[in-house]
Amino acid sequence: MNEELKTAEALLEKLIEFGVTYGFQILGALIVLFIGLKIASWIGGKVSGLCLKKEFDQTLSLFIGNIVKIVLVAFVIIITLGNFGISTAPLIALAGASAFGATLALQGPLSNYGAGLSIILTRPFTVGDTIIVKGGSGVVHEVKLAHTQLIGEDKELITIPNKRIVGEVITNSHNSTIVETRIPVPHTEDIDKIIAVLRKVLETDPDVPKSPSPQIGVHDFTYGGVIIGLRYWVPSQQYFQKRYRINTALLSTLKHENVTLLAMRDAALDPLIPSADLEEPS
Repeated sequence: MNEELKTAEALLEKLIEFGVTYGFQILGALIVLFIGLKIASWIGGKVSGLCLKKEFDQTLSLFIGNIVKIVLVAFVIIITLGNFGISTAPLIALAGASAFGATLALQGPLSNYGAGLSIILTRPFTVGDTIIVKGGSGVVHEVKLAHTQLIGEDKELITIPNKRIVGEVITNSHNSTIVETRIPVPHTEDIDKIIAVLRKVLETDPDVPKSPSPQIGVHDFTYGGVIIGLRYWVPSQQYFQKRYRINTALLSTLKHENVTLLAMRDAALDPLIPSADLEEPS
């Protein structure tokens, strides 16, 4: 029993000695760490806010703020370890070796991060733009280092890895999408009159912007008639909704003007079919 008491007393004396010797040093290091983390977070937020005030892209602003925060946190940790008397040189070497190993093990995910960094810096598109890219199309919801998220017209969330975006052809129509419509009419109709009444429908529609102005004219020729082409812009988030409504208005106008549509096979009405495929067999 006496030996156990002596051991406990010796341990207590060691703890008291350690506390007296290093207590203030440890407390100071923890205070420096706490204050440093708060300052790093505050400065990172201020940098992001400053970038937003300078009208930088939102994603790029947040990315710059986070980079500044991470760098400052790294400096705070190094200073804290130095206050504890720990040499940071071996830790830096270990971090370098770990980073090299992680790079080999995570080549796939890291390629997404590299592609994401390229997107953020070059900004081929920003949040709110409507893009078409290999893998999907929609309005850009968020750009992260690993992936880009799009919102489709039906509110579906589309997530595309960034490495599938960089190096691909990207169609960016910003906040609008073009509608291309083909209307076949017989050559016996008054083409100029038809174009005039269709133009009036587009120019008076509240959902069709005045700039760029709608385009309408003779798109192509086919057996027994002509193909009238229409091109106009609508909000990307309501593409099909607006297209169907405007098509209905165009059809109603043609019926009101007693315009006869040319009877053709269904494929001829597809705006993506080349003009050579629109000809009826003789």
